[in-house]
Amino acid sequence: MNTFSIEGKVMVITGGTNGIGRGLVDYFTEQGVTVIAIGSREETVQKLRDDYARSGRTIDARVLDVRKVPGIAPVFDKIAQDYGRIDVLINCAGMGHPIPAIEVTQEDWDTMMDLNLRGAFFCSQAAARHMLKEKSGHIVNITSQISLVANEGETVYCASKGGMNQMTRVLALEWGAQGVIVNAVAPTFTYTPGTAEHLDQPEFRASVLARIPRGELGTIDDIASAVHYLVSGHADMASGSILVIDGGWTSV
Repeated sequence: MNTFSIEGKVMVITGGTNGIGRGLVDYFTEQGVTVIAIGSREETVQKLRDDYARSGRTIDARVLDVRKVPGIAPVFDKIAQDYGRIDVLINCAGMGHPIPAIEVTQEDWDTMMDLNLRGAFFCSQAAARHMLKEKSGHIVNITSQISLVANEGETVYCASKGGMNQMTRVLALEWGAQGVIVNAVAPTFTYTPGTAEHLDQPEFRASVLARIPRGELGTIDDIASAVHYLVSGHADMASGSILVIDGGWTSV
C-alpha cells in the first residue's frame, strides 16, 4: 500500500514546459496526478502536447506568461472551473543568469523579479482563492540553495529567490490555519537542458561539485521526491518550511 499516493489530485505546475518544471510534469503524471502544465509561449506548450501525444498520452498544457499579472486569475479560474478544484500549485516558472552587480540594469532587475517573485505571488494568490474555499490545498515554491547563501554574480537571482522564501513563510502564516499549506523546495545546481550549457563546461562543473559535500549534481527526481513528500498529506506540519535539497552545500 502506497501511503504517499497523490493519485487523482489536480496540480498546476508553472514553468512546466522546460527544465525542472518539465521534469516535474513528467514525474507527477506518472503518479496518477491530473497535471495542468503552464508555459509562457504557445510553441513550447504545443511541443509538450506533441511530445505526450507521440507516446500515446495527453497533457493539459496552457499558455500563461506569469509576468502579465492581469492574465493570471482568469487562467486559474478556468482550471478550477474545468476540474472543480485546484489541489496543488507548484511555482516553478523562473529564470536566472549571472550578472555582475555593477552591470545590472533596471531591465535585468525587473525581468527576473517579475518572473521569479511577482509571478509566483500572484499565481499563489489566484490558486489560494479556490483552495481557501475548500479549506484545503498545497503550494510549493521552487526556490534555490542560493536563496540562502550568497553566490557571486547572482545578486538579482539570489534576491528574487530569497524573496520567494520569505513570501513562503508569510503565506504559510496567513493561510495555514485555513487549510492551505505553503512550503518551498530549494535545490542545488540541477542538470537540465537549460543548465547544460554551463554544467557541461568542465571547469564550471568542477567548481560546483567542489562546493557540494556529496560530490553530485541534483536531479529532477531529487526535487520531485521532495515536492511529493510536501504535498502528500504526510508533511502538513512542515508549513512555511524551506526544504533544502543541495547535497550539503549550505551546511558548510
